[in-house]
Amino acid sequence: MAQNEFDRLIQIMNDLREKCPWDRKQTIQSLRQMTIEETYELGDAILDEDWRHIKEELGDMMLHIVFYSKIAEEKNEFNIRYVINGISNKLILRHPHVYPPENKQEGIAEVKNEEDVKQNWEKLKLKEGKKSVLSGVPVSLPAIVKAMRLQEKAKQVGFEWEKTADVWKKVKEEMNELEETMNSNEILRQEEEFGDVLFSLVNYARFLHIDAEAALERTNKKFITRFTKMEEVAKNQKKSLNEMTLEEMDAIWNRIKSVPK
Repeated sequence: MAQNEFDRLIQIMNDLREKCPWDRKQTIQSLRQMTIEETYELGDAILDEDWRHIKEELGDMMLHIVFYSKIAEEKNEFNIRYVINGISNKLILRHPHVYPPENKQEGIAEVKNEEDVKQNWEKLKLKEGKKSVLSGVPVSLPAIVKAMRLQEKAKQVGFEWEKTADVWKKVKEEMNELEETMNSNEILRQEEEFGDVLFSLVNYARFLHIDAEAALERTNKKFITRFTKMEEVAKNQKKSLNEMTLEEMDAIWNRIKSVPK
């Protein structure tokens, strides 16, 4: 059944590239931004644990994969079968503890936990020709996500704090260094020290097993909810926020915060 459903999607893509003016016009460049947007929409659905929308967004992502593959096929580069076989082969090669290599001289990988799996994964990537453990972290990733990925990759070779308390000590050290720049006019140095604070906080979040990006996004959502409620309260009072004092807005904000979820 799954094969038939996948073949149906492939056939629809073929039909659209032949018969639909919009689909026929698309290129990998024109699809790029839409793909990024779809990725974020999936991320939002995951954050909300909205399974109906997760299913829908996964379908959109699959469409984009098929779309890129169709364009590549038209240019005689590759097709969707190569994409699927490529990831299947990679998964087998990167999981020797699940799929022992046919060449027994390479040895059978033994892993005790997920950290062993991650470390082995990075070793295999270097063996395959990656120049750095940090290779593979996309340049265009959002900064907080990139910081997490860089730290996680560095961890796989042992470049990691031993204790959570040491990481918090580093956070405070970076905050002190930032504070020292506050009375100066050295904007670039202030920015650098602020960046160091954020990087160290992301590191601390990892030690607490917190997804720093997801945590910040939840706070963003909470702020939006409370702020829009504050606007509603002001409207009900026949006022707008820019007519209110900060003390008046704070009073409304605190009342909204005090309401149980």
